[in-house]
Amino acid sequence: MGANYYVERNNKNLETIDKLLNEALPSFCYDYFLAIDSQTSTLTRLNYAHDLKIFFYFLQEKKFRKSKTVAEFTLDDMETVTSNDIEYFLSFLSHYNYDGKDHSCNDRAKARKLSSVRALFKFLFNKGYISVDNSAKVSTPKLHEKPIIRLDNDEVFDIIGAAESGEGLTPHQMCYHEKNRVRDSAILMLFLGTGIRISELVGLNNEDLNFKDNSFIVTRKGGGKSILYFDDDVAEALKRYIEQKENSPDNIKDISALFISNNKRRITVRAVENLVQKYAKIVSPLKKISPHKLRSTYGTQLYKATGDIYIVADVLGHKDVNTTRKHYAAISDDNRRGVVGKVKLKPDED
Repeated sequence: MGANYYVERNNKNLETIDKLLNEALPSFCYDYFLAIDSQTSTLTRLNYAHDLKIFFYFLQEKKFRKSKTVAEFTLDDMETVTSNDIEYFLSFLSHYNYDGKDHSCNDRAKARKLSSVRALFKFLFNKGYISVDNSAKVSTPKLHEKPIIRLDNDEVFDIIGAAESGEGLTPHQMCYHEKNRVRDSAILMLFLGTGIRISELVGLNNEDLNFKDNSFIVTRKGGGKSILYFDDDVAEALKRYIEQKENSPDNIKDISALFISNNKRRITVRAVENLVQKYAKIVSPLKKISPHKLRSTYGTQLYKATGDIYIVADVLGHKDVNTTRKHYAAISDDNRRGVVGKVKLKPDED
């Protein structure tokens, strides 16, 4: 992708949505996606389309027994979908085969797909296209609070050290390390020093950085812009990487992109995920660390340092402070450990 990463990403999402509407969804879904166009991002609509594709595949296979194609589904067919059908759909999601591949959904994934199905039925009902919304009668799967996984302070130092030294990498990984270590260190430092999202990092351009005040511009969810700041350690890592890139004899194809992959183009989300996992396995093999977990690590450390959840929410780009609170299970754990011994069970010995 070129200079305007977000425009190109949105265009790609729109193309995929259009393809799904033409090939995998009934014709009445066009009205639904048109209605939510101005209220949702292209990524949200794409996720809805994928979820509904699976739902209509289920109806075709299990309810209508392949008696009609998805393209032949009508609003009258939607009238016949009962709450039991939708509950069966949730059960079906536990394990199903689609396009020759086995899939399974946990309760969280089931809840998301149910939400997508409910939104469609609610739209059809409110528009008067159907006379009853049976999806509203289906209970959401009970979601258990997931443990918040993050790096400890020592692991933060160790993962950056692993990127810089290459210690612990396989011989194959070491073949690329010398070329990529400055870039990889800068990426990890930016994650751990600012709490940036992976999409925000991938979308950064060279001109987004301002070393006069150590700031940079990010495009948040929904397309809004924010200015974030980084410390001198992050600045030094970024300057080293930019200097190396500028002095490289490689013919970089996406010249405006800040972070470049080995194929000389803007680095992809998948490449960054693999990069983080590669170093995380060295320093914390029992934790499944992703770029989002690095974001949680930053959020926790920032809250410990400031004690101000509103500042943390603002820096992380959370619209709801309650979203931010989930980063602080570690704080609660520290508090629980701190009360040990406060209640006396025996008198003090003289």
